[in-house]
Amino acid sequence: MSVTFDILLLLFLITTALAVARAKDLLAAAIIFSSYSLVMCLLWQHRGAPDVAMTEAAVGAGITTVLFLVAIARTTRREK
Repeated sequence: MSVTFDILLLLFLITTALAVARAKDLLAAAIIFSSYSLVMCLLWQHRGAPDVAMTEAAVGAGITTVLFLVAIARTTRREK
């Protein structure tokens, strides 16, 4: 069970990393990046590093995502 869970997490991690790289919309990329950070949090927790998992959840999925969303909201497209 543990090996299967590790493989599923790693496959989802690779999938989200590729999805972020291929995303055309910045908002979609920020949301996918947040899910990438949450998967990393699960992976660290499963590997027995709860301190690293909590830091990843707080910084990666929490603060960084909020900063990305605020930056996207404060910028506008300048088209004529």
